[in-house]
Amino acid sequence: MARRKKYRPYRVQRSNSRKNRMILITLLILIVGIVVLIQIRKNRQNGQVPEKPVIMPVTLPEILPVEEPVAEPAVQEAEARPEEPEESAESAAQEDPQTAAAAADDAGQTSPEAKELIDQAIEARKAGKIIASRDLLNDALKFPLSEAVREEVKSQLSKLSERWLFSHEVQADDTLTELCRVKPGDLLAKIGDSYKVPYQILQEINGISRPETLQAGQTIKVINGPFHAVVSKSTYTMDLYLQDKYVKSYRVGIGESGRRETPTGLWRVRPGDKLIKPTWTDPDTGRTYVADDPDYPLGSRWIGLEGLEGAAKGRTGFAIHGTKDPETIGTRSSKGCIRLYNGDVIEAYNLLFTGQSLVRVVE
Repeated sequence: MARRKKYRPYRVQRSNSRKNRMILITLLILIVGIVVLIQIRKNRQNGQVPEKPVIMPVTLPEILPVEEPVAEPAVQEAEARPEEPEESAESAAQEDPQTAAAAADDAGQTSPEAKELIDQAIEARKAGKIIASRDLLNDALKFPLSEAVREEVKSQLSKLSERWLFSHEVQADDTLTELCRVKPGDLLAKIGDSYKVPYQILQEINGISRPETLQAGQTIKVINGPFHAVVSKSTYTMDLYLQDKYVKSYRVGIGESGRRETPTGLWRVRPGDKLIKPTWTDPDTGRTYVADDPDYPLGSRWIGLEGLEGAAKGRTGFAIHGTKDPETIGTRSSKGCIRLYNGDVIEAYNLLFTGQSLVRVVE
């Protein structure tokens, strides 16, 4: 007798029911998850953040590779900008003659009269009175000063000269510069001659590209010359003056000790002896140099001198000139002439006037 298979319909139904429940639960979870995600997104768009957002844990390496840390911008800026040093007493003194006087005059070398004039000059400068400050500082130079204070006063005067002299402006109450209206037929060289200054300085301070462009009716700044100079052999300096007002200083080289000494005394810029790279014969070797020679020794300018007083009287062949050896500035190495850096000698050439400008050489 064959065995009959047993049918278990309830078991199959129970299995199908379980499957249906699992599918339903899964769908409900998905629906709830979608609703939650939609709500979170809406809250973020509205600027709201749920108290305890449901976020699946995700580690950093699963999103992007680990990068090297980037320096903070503030740190980069601090490294790029060097630390500013604290202001020292010396740097402060360079801006204020009064500070210099207080710091450097412990030995009482600066006279009370000079200190008073320096104080007045400082107040005048603060008030914008450039010419008054210039004149007071010049007066202070006539009194006993410590070396440090004297150098500081000169430094301040040099700075002031950039405003009242070497600019196109004419300061109020200045008697050394003025405005001039160009007349028909006037030439820049002719105007310079009438004021006892080379035309080159007028061209420079007025921004005139070429002398021939000067036009009648034009107003230009002029300088009441002449300029003069004092050369100190002990300090290797040449102080420049406009009439009796100190302007600035240059470093110089002078003659060798012995028979090539630079003679002391009073000199005058020799008429017709201001030249650009003239032909020159070395008195020792007899060799003649021309401007194109690669070892031309006289630099960019030659300002010939003639002796008037002292050891300089009657002497010729001496000059203020440039040099091909700038390292000799500040030394005794010339054949008696006064050497300047080439840039400085060009400026001196544009200021010293032939037949009028005096050069005094002192020990």
